[in-house]
Amino acid sequence: MAVIAAFVLNAGLNFILGLVIAKLLGPADFGRFALATAGAIVLNTLLFEWLRLSATRFYSQRVRTGEPWIRHGLDRAYAVLGLALFAAAMLCAGFGIEAGPESRGALLAGTAFAALGIGVFDYHAALARARFDGGLYLGLVALKNALAFTLMVATAWYLPQPACVLVAFAVGQCASVFLLRGPLRDPAAPVHRVRLRETWRLFMVYGLPLIAANAIYQAMPFLNRATLAAQAGFAEAGYFALAADVTLRSLSTLGTALDLLLFQLAVRAEEVSGAAEAERQVARNAATVVALLLPCAVGFWAVLPALQALVVPEAYRGPFAAYALLLLPGLFCLAMMNFALNPVFQIRRRTMPVIAASVLGLAVNGAGLLVLPPLMGPAGIALAQTAGLAAAFLGLALRALAGPERLRLPWREIAAAAAACLAMGLALAPLRALPPATALALCVPLGAAIYGALVWIFDIAGLRGAVEERFRGRHPAPAE
Repeated sequence: MAVIAAFVLNAGLNFILGLVIAKLLGPADFGRFALATAGAIVLNTLLFEWLRLSATRFYSQRVRTGEPWIRHGLDRAYAVLGLALFAAAMLCAGFGIEAGPESRGALLAGTAFAALGIGVFDYHAALARARFDGGLYLGLVALKNALAFTLMVATAWYLPQPACVLVAFAVGQCASVFLLRGPLRDPAAPVHRVRLRETWRLFMVYGLPLIAANAIYQAMPFLNRATLAAQAGFAEAGYFALAADVTLRSLSTLGTALDLLLFQLAVRAEEVSGAAEAERQVARNAATVVALLLPCAVGFWAVLPALQALVVPEAYRGPFAAYALLLLPGLFCLAMMNFALNPVFQIRRRTMPVIAASVLGLAVNGAGLLVLPPLMGPAGIALAQTAGLAAAFLGLALRALAGPERLRLPWREIAAAAAACLAMGLALAPLRALPPATALALCVPLGAAIYGALVWIFDIAGLRGAVEERFRGRHPAPAE
């Protein structure tokens, strides 16, 4: 529960932070900030993501004491790559100081520092989750959010330059890890250099295909935002970026929390009961992910007009809802790949199909960029991204769910979740036309009540049983 609580906290503060930064910087500078942030995510993915994924797959409480070379290998690889990135950031900063905070050198330096901050924080957060230390993870996330929110908002207020805000973001990430460095440490153990080389080879074989795919998925919005900025200006790219970020967070925040919790359960099932039980756990996890993320997507669609009118800064209204509506199906497909399909290949340690799906998506996205913008204008770029992500999802789903090694999903549970979401969407659709405050006040509780009731009555994806088991664990029946 601490993992879920941490992600609820993270989601709320990140949502508010994005809106505040967008308002303080304005559309044009927020477009630059969003473009640099997308670049930082791509850079972090290329340099560090293979190590973070390896931490979630190979590190655990048992490994912490029984196989210390796993942590040694992770720490040393992070240190080497982090120092190289820090040196590159300082070099860019040297050029940026002379040219000013608005220069390309300053923005590149901010991008590199932001990538370093993301890498440092995500790695240590992954270690806490892999140890099932919910309290430590919650404390790390809470501290990071408090520092990042304070530093970024203050910087955007006093120094409203994208590069400065990016540096403040990086400082908040790294400072939270530094302040909790004590509980994050492992017990001291001698370093086995032969084991280190074997460990790095294991990490690369497992993680590099995944980070190549992730880099492609991160490069897609980067490419699309850059194309939009070139064709329609940075302000239009800012509209696109805010809609994409808010829509993605509405799905990925809960999805990431579920994935990090559920995938560790699959890893533990493999350690205790073998590969067959791990695959069954992955199939159950996929049904749970669908049952919890699909209503998020339908609910976001229902409250989108009210959200735009009440929460989104005035300068972004109009384009925000238009872009969000076009991007939502593709971003839902991305969430399904990340949190339902990718774990199939991760638990099997055969991750090459993930790359093939991402290449297919990038190709479809690129074809869409050539064909759709001349016909539809800026909206064509959003549709190109959605088409690319949908194509990647279909390709990966065919690989996971067809053939002799196909994953056997609980299709009844998935169909029940889809039917419940359809009922919820039909009930909420008339409310979208109401005044924004009324619509938001009605849609959220009514949607939750409808879907929650259907889940409870039909025990969709076993969620009712999970809640009842949790409740019994907290309140055991008295002995007779």
